Amino acid sequence: MTKGLSALSHPVRVEILKHLSGYDACCCKDVVRHLHLAQSTVSQHLKVLVEAGLVHVRPERQSSRYEVDTEALAGLTEALARLTQTCIDARKNRTSSHGAEANDQ
Repeated sequence: MTKGLSALSHPVRVEILKHLSGYDACCCKDVVRHLHLAQSTVSQHLKVLVEAGLVHVRPERQSSRYEVDTEALAGLTEALARLTQTCIDARKNRTSSHGAEANDQ
Protein backbone atom coordinates (compact mmCIF):
# COMPACT_ATOMS: atom_id res chain seq x y z
CA MET A 1 0.00 0.00 0.00
CA THR A 2 2.79 2.44 0.82
CA LYS A 3 4.39 2.06 -2.62
CA GLY A 4 1.06 2.72 -4.32
CA LEU A 5 0.24 5.73 -2.18
CA SER A 6 3.75 7.10 -2.60
CA ALA A 7 3.43 6.76 -6.37
CA LEU A 8 0.13 8.64 -6.26
CA SER A 9 1.53 11.41 -4.09
CA HIS A 10 2.70 13.39 -7.13
CA PRO A 11 0.04 15.25 -9.15
CA VAL A 12 1.70 14.42 -12.48
CA ARG A 13 1.48 10.70 -11.75
CA VAL A 14 -2.19 11.07 -10.87
CA GLU A 15 -2.75 12.80 -14.21
CA ILE A 16 -0.82 10.07 -16.02
CA LEU A 17 -2.96 7.41 -14.35
CA LYS A 18 -6.15 9.25 -15.33
CA HIS A 19 -4.92 9.59 -18.92
CA LEU A 20 -3.92 5.93 -19.19
CA SER A 21 -7.29 4.88 -17.79
CA GLY A 22 -8.98 6.21 -20.91
CA TYR A 23 -7.09 3.82 -23.20
CA ASP A 24 -6.27 0.15 -23.47
CA ALA A 25 -2.60 1.13 -23.61
CA CYS A 26 -0.52 4.19 -24.50
CA CYS A 27 3.06 4.83 -25.43
CA CYS A 28 5.12 7.42 -23.59
CA LYS A 29 4.89 9.97 -26.40
CA ASP A 30 1.06 9.90 -26.16
CA VAL A 31 1.33 10.85 -22.50
CA VAL A 32 3.94 13.50 -23.33
CA ARG A 33 1.58 15.09 -25.87
CA HIS A 34 -1.26 15.07 -23.38
CA LEU A 35 0.70 16.57 -20.46
CA HIS A 36 3.07 18.83 -22.42
CA LEU A 37 6.04 17.67 -20.37
CA ALA A 38 9.49 16.51 -21.39
CA GLN A 39 9.73 12.88 -22.46
CA SER A 40 12.35 12.21 -19.76
CA THR A 41 10.02 13.59 -17.08
CA VAL A 42 7.09 11.46 -18.23
CA SER A 43 9.35 8.39 -18.49
CA GLN A 44 10.50 8.85 -14.90
CA HIS A 45 6.94 9.19 -13.63
CA LEU A 46 5.85 6.12 -15.61
CA LYS A 47 8.74 4.20 -14.11
CA VAL A 48 7.53 5.05 -10.59
CA LEU A 49 4.00 3.92 -11.46
CA VAL A 50 5.31 0.67 -12.93
CA GLU A 51 7.55 0.00 -9.90
CA ALA A 52 4.56 0.60 -7.60
CA GLY A 53 2.62 -2.01 -9.57
CA LEU A 54 -0.12 0.40 -10.64
CA VAL A 55 0.83 0.36 -14.32
CA HIS A 56 1.96 -2.49 -16.59
CA VAL A 57 4.45 -1.95 -19.37
CA ARG A 58 4.86 -4.21 -22.37
CA PRO A 59 7.35 -3.84 -25.19
CA GLU A 60 5.86 -3.31 -28.62
CA ARG A 61 8.22 -3.03 -31.56
CA GLN A 62 10.45 -0.03 -30.86
CA SER A 63 8.37 1.43 -28.05
CA SER A 64 6.65 0.40 -24.85
CA ARG A 65 2.93 0.40 -24.12
CA TYR A 66 1.63 1.38 -20.70
CA GLU A 67 -1.69 0.39 -19.19
CA VAL A 68 -3.34 0.75 -15.80
CA ASP A 69 -3.38 -2.36 -13.63
CA THR A 70 -7.00 -2.10 -12.50
CA GLU A 71 -6.67 -5.04 -10.11
CA ALA A 72 -3.72 -3.40 -8.34
CA LEU A 73 -5.60 -0.11 -8.18
CA ALA A 74 -8.66 -1.87 -6.72
CA GLY A 75 -6.41 -3.62 -4.18
CA LEU A 76 -4.92 -0.29 -3.16
CA THR A 77 -8.41 1.15 -2.77
CA GLU A 78 -9.46 -1.76 -0.57
CA ALA A 79 -6.31 -1.54 1.57
CA LEU A 80 -6.83 2.18 2.08
CA ALA A 81 -10.50 1.59 2.96
CA ARG A 82 -9.48 -1.02 5.57
CA LEU A 83 -6.89 1.33 7.06
CA THR A 84 -9.40 4.17 7.17
CA GLN A 85 -12.02 1.99 8.84
CA THR A 86 -9.51 0.69 11.39
CA CYS A 87 -8.58 4.26 12.33
CA ILE A 88 -12.22 5.36 12.53
CA ASP A 89 -13.15 2.35 14.66
CA ALA A 90 -10.18 2.92 17.00
CA ARG A 91 -11.16 6.56 17.39
CA LYS A 92 -14.80 5.65 18.12
CA ASN A 93 -13.72 3.01 20.64
CA ARG A 94 -11.40 5.45 22.38
CA THR A 95 -14.05 8.15 22.46
CA SER A 96 -16.73 5.79 23.78
CA SER A 97 -14.39 4.32 26.43
CA HIS A 98 -13.51 7.86 27.63
CA GLY A 99 -17.21 8.61 27.84
CA ALA A 100 -17.80 5.45 29.88
CA GLU A 101 -14.93 6.37 32.24
CA ALA A 102 -16.42 9.82 32.79
CA ASN A 103 -19.80 8.26 33.59
CA ASP A 104 -18.18 5.87 36.12
CA GLN A 105 -16.70 8.75 38.13
